[in-house]
Amino acid sequence: MASRTKPKKGYSAVRAATDKLSKAVTVEKTELRKAGKLAAWTSIRQERWEGELQLQGEIPLWLNGTYLRNGPGLWHIADYYFRHLFDGYATIVRLHFNQGRLVASHRQIESEAYKSAKKHNRLCYREFSEAPKPDGFFSYVGELAQLFSGASLTDNANTGIVRLGDGRVVCLTETVKGSIQIDPETLGTIGRFVYTDGLGGLIHSAHPMVTETELVTLLPDLVRAGYTVVRMEAGTNERRVVGRVECRGGPSPGWVHSFPMTEHYVVVPEMPLRYSAENLLRAEPTPFYKFEWRPESGSYMHVMCKASGRVVASVEVPPYVTFHFINAYEAVDDDGRITAIIADCCEHNANAGILDKLRLGNLQSLAGQDVLPNARVGRFRIPLDGRSAGTLESALDPEEHGRGIDMCSINPAYQSRPYRYAYACGAQRPCNFPNTLTKIDLLKRKAKNWHDKGSIPSEPFFVARPGATEEDDGVVISMVSGQDGEGYALILDGSSFEEIARAKFPYALPYGLHGCWIPEAAIG
Repeated sequence: MASRTKPKKGYSAVRAATDKLSKAVTVEKTELRKAGKLAAWTSIRQERWEGELQLQGEIPLWLNGTYLRNGPGLWHIADYYFRHLFDGYATIVRLHFNQGRLVASHRQIESEAYKSAKKHNRLCYREFSEAPKPDGFFSYVGELAQLFSGASLTDNANTGIVRLGDGRVVCLTETVKGSIQIDPETLGTIGRFVYTDGLGGLIHSAHPMVTETELVTLLPDLVRAGYTVVRMEAGTNERRVVGRVECRGGPSPGWVHSFPMTEHYVVVPEMPLRYSAENLLRAEPTPFYKFEWRPESGSYMHVMCKASGRVVASVEVPPYVTFHFINAYEAVDDDGRITAIIADCCEHNANAGILDKLRLGNLQSLAGQDVLPNARVGRFRIPLDGRSAGTLESALDPEEHGRGIDMCSINPAYQSRPYRYAYACGAQRPCNFPNTLTKIDLLKRKAKNWHDKGSIPSEPFFVARPGATEEDDGVVISMVSGQDGEGYALILDGSSFEEIARAKFPYALPYGLHGCWIPEAAIG
């Protein structure tokens, strides 16, 4: 009689765990289908996971490196569920590409806000729309004191992620204390990224401008309405002041989730969606959350010289609302003189109501309804000849991308330079959230769109082919939550915008926000 091969030690336990996960995922998908919910708006099902993904199609062999994506992934504590997309505790997702293979993993960032919530089974820090519930009057007074000192502000770094010029990887949100360094291979939390300069400040832009030599960001001043522009050299933790911009409107600075930069200038936007001390103090959110909409206060664009710190232009522009600037560059005349700054953004038609559309209740219940506010690629022209006004126009017909646009990326080699292509999330109506990927051709003023019915793709991230000479020679990476409770990593050709590969996750992941790319040579 032939003998049977004895399973290796631990095989049965691994197989049992795999079968258990598979059954749990099947049940979860069935429940999501019945409830009509997308996994994009539900909490991550476990704290961490890692495994190789099976591919449909082929990944280019030149694509070797790691894509990291940050975003809110856990929207509840015990039986308490958060209100807003931006409230969730940060989840880092890793896609590691190596010689045509793809290994994925995810892990929670171990912020103090997350660890305290797990330990005490309740909210302990102020999130975007949430505040801890005080036990009484004296507790409330103490909480207000902690708010003014910054102690009660969250360090939940659930928004941006950047690779600094020295290789360190930092996750970010809009609080300065919410700067957290992680290990890009294990996704382990290394600890808070501590600035050593003594500049202080409670908030900064969630999207600094990062190059191989420096990081540039903005520190809004809520007391003396203005912005401090700071620079931090690679390899240091010390921010140095470049200069200060005084607000022309008021009573507080406009929100600066992001800002653009050119080769010689920093562009400081002053939106009429302004920080509000009154709304910060509220235990319950308003429709504008930590902000207030003040169109009567004016809308402005300021330009600061990076070398001198001098403000060389401050112009009034039409009202605008934007989360994300795409790029900016310097326009020159025939003699090579810089005459203007061109700055592009995902502009929401000056409709601050977009914030309230991002409540989880809306995202979960309004699927299929055409309630996504209109948006466009807004192009600012900021003259440098002393004129007092700039212009804001649509860079192309918004119908090209379904009158929805956000979550953008470009070829990083063209950052702060004239460019032609941008990649973003667009819309196929009816929808309540951007549901397509779109490639914008700013020269031809046209768009190519990718759409998978019922699915929600996250930010399309462009990775250039090594040695490429064409701006769109590369691939676009996104992660997609499907309507069937599943999810997958998606790779599109950067030029044709056709799908070349996808890889299914064992379970769908929550919607994510922003990512960064680490080339293989830079890992380790």
